[in-house]
Amino acid sequence: MKRKVAIIDPLGAHGSSHHFYLFGQAQGLTNIGVDVSLYTNKETDNPKISGLEFYQFYGFLFSSKFKLLNGIKYILGSIRSVFHARIMGCSVFHFHIFYTNIFIFFNVCLVKILWGKVVLTIHDVNSFASKNENSILITWIYKLTDLVLTHNEFSKIEILKLSKIDTKKIRIIPHGNYIPFISIQNDKIASRNRLKIPLNKKILLFFGMIKKVKGLEILLNSLKSVIEKNPDVLLVIAGRVWENDFSPYQKIIKENDLQEYCLLHTKFIENKDVPHYYCASDLVVLPYKKIYQSGVLMMTLSFEKGVLTSNLPPLKEILKDNENGFLFESENPTSLADKINSVLSDEKQLERVRKNGAELIKTKYSWEEIGKKTKDAYQTL
Repeated sequence: MKRKVAIIDPLGAHGSSHHFYLFGQAQGLTNIGVDVSLYTNKETDNPKISGLEFYQFYGFLFSSKFKLLNGIKYILGSIRSVFHARIMGCSVFHFHIFYTNIFIFFNVCLVKILWGKVVLTIHDVNSFASKNENSILITWIYKLTDLVLTHNEFSKIEILKLSKIDTKKIRIIPHGNYIPFISIQNDKIASRNRLKIPLNKKILLFFGMIKKVKGLEILLNSLKSVIEKNPDVLLVIAGRVWENDFSPYQKIIKENDLQEYCLLHTKFIENKDVPHYYCASDLVVLPYKKIYQSGVLMMTLSFEKGVLTSNLPPLKEILKDNENGFLFESENPTSLADKINSVLSDEKQLERVRKNGAELIKTKYSWEEIGKKTKDAYQTL
């Protein structure tokens, strides 16, 4: 008999590419014989994956500017989703966690009341959006959870610091690739024309939501030293600002006379334009100061682009310097500038590393592999 699993995810496609992770996970699981139902919101389109049952019981969850109304819609969506899944025979309820709050606790309690098994994929151990998450809620959520999945050894260690959960309940399941859900563009001239990016520049791309932990200021502070050796460099900053204004970064740009070396596309990047940003770039730079896992890194490798990241432990678990990616000393603008200059000075090395990164993401981080690991984790319940 197939194991029936309900993936319940209110976030879906709202404001991010998280839904691609959901679709990849569902595809990997259904391909190896797991019966999967996905419950999400109406912003998330049906991926039409063979064997996947798809429901939009959360409706337009984020449509109201009133938090109370959104909260009521969340609770009603959860009740409908969990009860429907239980009636349909689902015994495993899989949630994706980026933060902890009373709504997550509600979902976990609802499943336990109905004698279901709770599985949490922990994407961010401590939310970057909230400095003071409720420690009592965290304790109880972990206590009621039957299985915790996280993306790397670093996150596992952080979870064990935060909770008293049995280490046997934690499994490491890497973040999968985006290959099934993207269309790689290969015409760099066409992509640059589409985005109004100069054709005669070496393009460094900073892509993704702009948060303090993403370290954009590190990259901006390194840029002056890069320009001294590579005056044809242009930094493209593509992504919307998260709950902060752009003025601290604008100040660095102005103080260092970087206006002509920075192209600001500080807005939400529509899915149809994402492939063109990657195609237009020569090197993607991710100068993160703190991270548990990076969807942008996995997307960069999926788009077969060379990537330079800070040497944080979660990123080092994926990349090897000068082999399938490039690393610099975290929060060190001098180290970053030196590394950018080194990469741009050797096109053959960049091409070799780019190809190795593309091969890595296709094999080790395929959804077939992720599906097998996730099914094995379910088997421990």
